[in-house]
Parts: sequence; C-alpha cells; structure tokens
Amino acid sequence: MKIIIPIKRVLDPYTQARVNSQTQQVDLANAKMAMNPFCEIAVEEALTIKESGSASETIAVSIGTDKTVDTLRTALAMGVDRAIFIKTESELDLQPLHVGKILANIIKREEAELIIMGKQAVDNDNNQTGQILSGLLNYSLGTFISEFKLSDDASSVEVSREIDSGIETRKLSLPSIVTVDLRLNEPRYASLPNIMKARSKPLETIELSSLDIDTSPRIKVISVEESGTKDRASKQISSAEEFFSELNQLGVL
Repeated sequence: MKIIIPIKRVLDPYTQARVNSQTQQVDLANAKMAMNPFCEIAVEEALTIKESGSASETIAVSIGTDKTVDTLRTALAMGVDRAIFIKTESELDLQPLHVGKILANIIKREEAELIIMGKQAVDNDNNQTGQILSGLLNYSLGTFISEFKLSDDASSVEVSREIDSGIETRKLSLPSIVTVDLRLNEPRYASLPNIMKARSKPLETIELSSLDIDTSPRIKVISVEESGTKDRASKQISSAEEFFSELNQLGVL
C-alpha cells in the first residue's frame, strides 16, 4: 500500500505576516517559512504506519516555487521514502480546487490507496482541499481525525474525531483520504544523519504546465489587511457590583 502525504510550505506560525501594499498579498519575499504544522502530523502518522509494516512506500507531494523543495527535503529527512515536487511560478495563485485537481492527478498516477494530510494550512485556514480531493477521486473521507487505526488486512481504517457532542468514530474503506488534527501524534525531529540521507532520496520535479490543469481563479481576493494591534489596556475591578456596572456601560448586558 502506498501512502501519499500532501504537504505545504507556509509562513512560519511564529512570524508576523506583512502585506505588500502594491500586490495586496502577503509578502513572502524575505519571510521565514516552514512546513505547515498539520502536515507534520500527517507525515508522522504515515511514517508510523510504514514502520509497522502496513505500507510499502510513503510519498510526500508539494506544490510551489523552487523554495518548496526545502520543505520536501524536511519530509524526506523525517523518513519519507521519496518526494514529488509540482513546480509553479507563484506560491499565492493556486486555490483549493486547483490544488485538489493537481493532487488527484498525482494520486491516480501513483495508485495510492491512503492519503494522509493536514486538516488545513495555517496560512489561509481554508480546510477545503481534503474534501475537494475526496469528491474528485470518490475516495472515502475522514476529517480532522485525532485517532487512527488501520485494520489488520489494510482494507479499512477506523478513525475518531472530536465533534460538539463528544467523540465520533468511523470506519472508512480504502482507498481513503484522512485529514488530521494536532492531537493525533507528536511529530519526530529529523536527526542529522537523516538530514544528510535526505539529499540522496528521490525527488521528482513536474512542471505544473505539463499536467494540463485549468488553474484560472474561481475566487477573487479583494483585499488583504494586516491585523491591527490589540488594545491591551486593563482596569482592575474591586467588586462584583463594579464589574456588572462596567458591563452595563459597555452595553454587554
């Protein structure tokens, strides 16, 4: 069984995003980038399955400019067997439907039965790609899962996820797509020897233009604004009566 792990290069979560006033897009020119945290969880789960003997190969796939290769090398250093790089001219032009179509093309070519991916990317928080991919491929789908168990015969997976009323458990027949939550596992760190080994692991580059996929925009971004500085002024309240008085003045009650 092959496992494909789509991963994304995003702005480092601990870095302040800056907006280019001319392009009205997030300025990534000199920004610190990293693998999407949810993608790290997906990589870890795929490696755990491979190490248990239930998978024959793990493949990381990412879409972006040349700098995206660094993120794929990180996945290879963590232990992924090989990587596929879909090369584009820009990191900001593709929308979830485009990404879904591109990934569907690769998944069909590789005949992968299990797709493990982050539930969302922390840059746009769309939470759409897994669902779109499931529809395009007609694969079973489990979203934002926090527990994962592959059946002994590797024909199905049992997944659990948190919902408003508690924990929901589902059984999914393979082929399947699962999108993972942060609670699923704790990603491993890449050791120095594995970082060196990653340089010699297979990394295939595919030009997006060669896939003949329509990437014309379906959504137009009107504007992007930096979040304003929050007012951190505070006032000490000495009694419950004063507290409710303040709430009344603010119009909360």
